[in-house]
Amino acid sequence: MVFNRVRFPMQFLTPKKTYMKIVLTNKESEKLFLDAICNALGYIESGYDLELTFDDAAYEQAKVGGGCYEDILLRILKNGGSLTLVDHGYDGGEYTRTITIKDVHEKVAQTPLRHLMDAIEERGDVVTSDVIIQSVFYGEVIFG
Repeated sequence: MVFNRVRFPMQFLTPKKTYMKIVLTNKESEKLFLDAICNALGYIESGYDLELTFDDAAYEQAKVGGGCYEDILLRILKNGGSLTLVDHGYDGGEYTRTITIKDVHEKVAQTPLRHLMDAIEERGDVVTSDVIIQSVFYGEVIFG
């Protein structure tokens, strides 16, 4: 018996990677971020020795619309203000970061897919929310 050898280019032997990009509207990004800060802001502040700060005047202006604390924080961003996570636990404030509404719009969709899908499908928990917040502030998961 004689077998013919068939040679395949390397591309047929190497599995292709599939990439998925989640595209969110600004409104969807804001909703997911609001849910995240409602669920995990206290966890992040106490667990990682970070403190959320903002301009007092911006807070007073945003408070006029009413709502809970987290609604006001999102309104600060939507009004053009910023939120800062101040690092009190590491030398030199290495993990202090400031965000604007643009960061929310751009970075929520960059949350690791497993956690982003949990949030979208409303199966998230404090860990999901923690990962979303870290993704927005740091562009990656730093803690945990």
